[in-house]
Amino acid sequence: MESAKVVAGFWDRMQARDWKGLGELLAEDLVVEWPVTAERIEGRADFIRVNAEYPEGWAVHVQRIVADGETVVSEVEVPHDTTGVHRVVSLWTVRDGRITAGREYWTEPGSDPSPEWRAPYVRRM
Repeated sequence: MESAKVVAGFWDRMQARDWKGLGELLAEDLVVEWPVTAERIEGRADFIRVNAEYPEGWAVHVQRIVADGETVVSEVEVPHDTTGVHRVVSLWTVRDGRITAGREYWTEPGSDPSPEWRAPYVRRM
């Protein structure tokens, strides 16, 4: 399966809460890093549990997926009923039809205030 399609399937299965199907797209020795919170998830089972245990109320809206060989970047918006809107940029490695590694940067829009010195040069989104 083409690497971009693997990542698109990953997000589709996340949205569907299809944990068994998600596992089919992940290498058993998957490693995913979340640098913003300084966490590393080692192994397919733990990655699936972390996501399955997350409090309900979220959705997945894929903004874009860009692939170059086995490297795939996805940008996704994840609104949650009680915690607000989250955005994630994920860098995935896909080999032989499975995600083997990832690094995800999760944030909330506007959560990091911009410094005053930039005000003359930028516009708020």
